[in-house]
Amino acid sequence: MKRSRVTTCLLLAAAGVTAGILLAASGCGRHENAQDSVLTIFHAGSMSVPLREVSDLFSKEHPEIVVQAEAAGSVECARKIRDLGKPCDVMVSSDYNVVADLLMPEYAEFNVRFALNEMVIACTDRSRSGSPLNAENWHKVLLAADVAFGRADPNADPCGYRTLMVFQLAEKHCNVPGLARDLTVKNGAKYIRPKETDMLALLESGEIDCLFIYRSVAQQHGLKMVLLPDEVNLKSPALASLYATATVTLPGRRPGVFTTVKGESMVYSVTIPRNAPNRRAAGEYVALLLSPRGRAIMEKNGQPWSGPAQADGFEHLPESLKPFCIKAEPDPAGRLDDG
Repeated sequence: MKRSRVTTCLLLAAAGVTAGILLAASGCGRHENAQDSVLTIFHAGSMSVPLREVSDLFSKEHPEIVVQAEAAGSVECARKIRDLGKPCDVMVSSDYNVVADLLMPEYAEFNVRFALNEMVIACTDRSRSGSPLNAENWHKVLLAADVAFGRADPNADPCGYRTLMVFQLAEKHCNVPGLARDLTVKNGAKYIRPKETDMLALLESGEIDCLFIYRSVAQQHGLKMVLLPDEVNLKSPALASLYATATVTLPGRRPGVFTTVKGESMVYSVTIPRNAPNRRAAGEYVALLLSPRGRAIMEKNGQPWSGPAQADGFEHLPESLKPFCIKAEPDPAGRLDDG
């Protein structure tokens, strides 16, 4: 009986060792290795096309790492990290202020500004409007009763609040009192979506005639577009003081607290959150994005750079990123908590 018990124990021990070897060989049962094999990216919807190209290039050089990208409005991306505690290795925002205001310094130590964009009106040949849309008449055409246009949700996506700023700047530029209000209430909430890329299907199906979107997205999808004057399109850093006259109030960091967003030229940014599970791979991915190869991909997809990438929190950058960045110039806050 004793020998039987000893034999049974030895067999169980051997089985346990064998199972442990198999688990180790397969990568199962080792949480840290599972983390190291996945790179999670939260990014603005407008970055879907260029980041897909960057990820393909990254995967060729790092076949052992699976890139998992989630597109959403930039504000929503930040809230996933800050409010929901979702693991994220890299976040790319269509407005650097989103990272600065919602994540730094508690949830992110640095914020690298790297690419530019501008607002346009995208349309198709099937638009119901009888008048051709152009840079001079667009505001009149869009207010016609039979014309429907789409825009992103300002509470979820920078493209949404930038659209409202375009309305305000157009009211000044076109000298049409009440234009911003009239454009804002047109269509109600029927054609508002969480992010600008969600509206592409509505445009392609003909449910809407046009939409306010980033030039890069319109270019990537081969859409016709109406270019807006620089005084309206949030493109030119030289017009910063004019853009700042357009403001939008949004929910702030805490319930009951609101943030005033001031208009400024569009600048995208990237960061690695403090709790990134795979910081090593995140650093390599961002280095690729900021490298000449990544820059070429961005420019090909309609998102040029104005110069070297500028980093807020430069001293906290991983060493692999410092060669691609310079310290950001002091910048007046674009948002203020109203309390």
